[in-house]
Amino acid sequence: MKKSFSFTVVRAISCFILSGLVVAAEKPNVILMVADDLGYQDLSCYGATKLATPRIDSLARDGVRFTDAHSYSGICMPSRYTILSGRYGYRLKRPMEYACNFDAGQVLMPQVFRDAGYRTAAIGKWHNGFGTQRVVDWNAPLKPGPLEFGFDSFFGTPRTHSEPPLVFVRDHVILGWDKNDPIQVDKSPGTGAHGKQIGGKKAMALRPDEKIDMISADEAVSFIASKKTTQPFFLYLAWQAPHNPINPSSDFRGKSKAGIYGDYIQQLDHCVGVVLDALEKNKQDRDTILVFTSDNGGRYHGEAMRKGHRPNGELLGQKTDVWEGGHRVAVLARWIGRIPGGSVRKEYFHHVDLIATLTDLAGAALPAGASPDGASEKSSFLDPVSAPVKRTEGMHHGTRGLALRHRQWIYMPQQGSGGKTVPEPEKPWSMAYRDMKTVTSDVDERGQVKAGAPKEQLYDLAQDLAQTTNLATTQRETLQMMRQRFAEITAGVDLRNSGAGE
Repeated sequence: MKKSFSFTVVRAISCFILSGLVVAAEKPNVILMVADDLGYQDLSCYGATKLATPRIDSLARDGVRFTDAHSYSGICMPSRYTILSGRYGYRLKRPMEYACNFDAGQVLMPQVFRDAGYRTAAIGKWHNGFGTQRVVDWNAPLKPGPLEFGFDSFFGTPRTHSEPPLVFVRDHVILGWDKNDPIQVDKSPGTGAHGKQIGGKKAMALRPDEKIDMISADEAVSFIASKKTTQPFFLYLAWQAPHNPINPSSDFRGKSKAGIYGDYIQQLDHCVGVVLDALEKNKQDRDTILVFTSDNGGRYHGEAMRKGHRPNGELLGQKTDVWEGGHRVAVLARWIGRIPGGSVRKEYFHHVDLIATLTDLAGAALPAGASPDGASEKSSFLDPVSAPVKRTEGMHHGTRGLALRHRQWIYMPQQGSGGKTVPEPEKPWSMAYRDMKTVTSDVDERGQVKAGAPKEQLYDLAQDLAQTTNLATTQRETLQMMRQRFAEITAGVDLRNSGAGE
């Protein structure tokens, strides 16, 4: 009798242990893809008609499409900071430059996954700095960087593909670095906005500009194929397209009806498809949560617009702006069998909630102090149509100011776009305002703020998504409420520095 009891206990324990291994093996993989400057209407599943994005569209077909989703910022670096940290970029007390933007001990998304037993990798554009000095020594080990904040491996570009050094980095070292041809970035007057690379010819040759995303896709395929059977992975895959310079490879030029800009997006779609195919080939497509988004809104491009394609659709503004076109972005999420296919989530979603949401979906515990400004929106992914509204308020950033979103209202305490569209409508970086063919009540056809325009801006996005009419003078009670709430949130913030970090 004792022997039988002992055998039963041992068998029960064995089953429990095996069950635990099964549960561990069933943890989903997680892939977070972030495009660079992709406009709200740059995908055919969001309304684009002059270009085709069938592989990205498949995520909407097989998962959920968010229609009121937003990045924190209208520019790259603060948005990526917020995505990975769950912390608003304006809370950083120093400028976002070449030094690493994260503080020692700060818990980022990859660290939460790694602590939960995940293998982690960052591939593509980093753009959150290296080291602790504003002037980076590119010839020394590049740390702190991705590996010091939870990633097991990193392969990609230090910054945007137009900003030197024009190289790939693997882990802590520039790929192809040659001690006899050291690398420097000359930022003296006349070298351009981001300086000029000196040295590193071999390293530059290993990073063909028109193929960066295709090389990143191949790296992702290798990472996926090397997955251990009992260990899930987290992959942060940050694409370069369609950030300027618009430079698709010859294989994709002339393929869209939106000019070279549309060609570049179709190349991006191909790269996404390469990763989707790898998941299917390795029988991991059903075991993977995949989220696709952009770091901020699109930038107007003359040729594309002349051909009938508007990157941000009807939205006012573009990259850099705190107007809607600067930060309303695509968010698509697929988890086959768990997220209902073909569903649409119409309620407000903010990138600051990504770290809490993705780790919650994966069953990873978020430690105390992590994601201080974000919260899990798990229910909005798993039950997009019926899940109650959770987030009703969020902050947004442009190069010249902040905005507060509260339910359908958005408030800006300043005139203009909060970015570079107004008051710099004629600058070489952008189209002339009159060619943008947008209309808003405070700005004339030359892109200048009208005399007598209100000092603040208030829009009802439920009634006026295109932000044609500033209601600051007619909705005074709402204006006062928004003004007071904005002051409460930004108390102690140096708003003069809130636009730091291109």
